[in-house]
Amino acid sequence: MALRFTVQGDDEHECAEGLRALVEAGLEPAMDPRMVTAGRWIARAKPAPAPMTKAPADDGRGPAMSG
Repeated sequence: MALRFTVQGDDEHECAEGLRALVEAGLEPAMDPRMVTAGRWIARAKPAPAPMTKAPADDGRGPAMSG
């Protein structure tokens, strides 16, 4: 499931301020402010990707083999 957070504003500046608040809260921009219909502006943000984790350490036993 993909999460997206949307801000809506009456003008580009207001929408950009909302997007900036989402970024300050730890999200990353997914769509810059755009005018949609009837003068409404929207922008989107998404959660930042999880940090990479390290692979398990090799214990020197080699690959498992059935026998």
